[in-house]
Amino acid sequence: MCLIVFDWRPDATDGALFTLAANRDEFFRRPAEPMQWWSDAPGLLAGRDLAGGGTWLGMTRDGRFAALTNYRAPHEMRPDAPTRGALVSRFLSDLAQTPLDYLQQVARTGSLYNGFNLLVGDWTRRELAWYCNRADAAPALLAAGTHGISNAVLDTPWPKLVRKRAELGALLAEDPATPLEQLIDLMRDPRLARDDELPATGLSLERERALSAAFIEGSEYGTRGTTALRVVARREQISVTAAERSDDDGSHRIVRPGDFERSFAFNVER
Repeated sequence: MCLIVFDWRPDATDGALFTLAANRDEFFRRPAEPMQWWSDAPGLLAGRDLAGGGTWLGMTRDGRFAALTNYRAPHEMRPDAPTRGALVSRFLSDLAQTPLDYLQQVARTGSLYNGFNLLVGDWTRRELAWYCNRADAAPALLAAGTHGISNAVLDTPWPKLVRKRAELGALLAEDPATPLEQLIDLMRDPRLARDDELPATGLSLERERALSAAFIEGSEYGTRGTTALRVVARREQISVTAAERSDDDGSHRIVRPGDFERSFAFNVER
């Protein structure tokens, strides 16, 4: 997952508590399953990385959520580092820990992993927390607001993050119940940033250009799927709707551009 924009309203009592739109970028050769309920972990809804065994974004019937992006630092990559996707699935499977407790535990061994951002939440607790193992900041709960994460620390002003965070905010200001399909369309934007806007992360200029798009189109690497998510509070009830558009129909057959769509809806079970 390489671009996430989200709106967090923990004090909402009648309306959207959490709204998210996210793109997963990955090598096309890396096998994965699309979003679905996991047969070996009942109550867990996520895609699945069949190479590493974890996931990039998921949620549970009891109101837990987690998502991950890689931190772009090509010269620091270690091939023997543990898979980062397990950090997502582990939180979703551990009912005992709060979001901040979990991230504090992860931080104790964070140096073992290649760079990552990890966003975890518990909608029933009204808690959302973030940690990056390449940041100076400790794990922290997030205040209300509209945020974005790409392949640097939270809210780093890379052009695609700034643009999509602002567009998400504008859509929700006009209609807090913007259809999920419209949030997905928002993220499937192939426009490149200008050269003078590009970050310097250790990649070639050509590669920085290609990765500056919200929706990356490449021959071997690109945006594999887009997820939209809305969590709504209605007094004591919390309802979740999620949609995914991906390049895989479930048979691991890659089709570009992907238009396989799935949707899910459930009430959080307290």
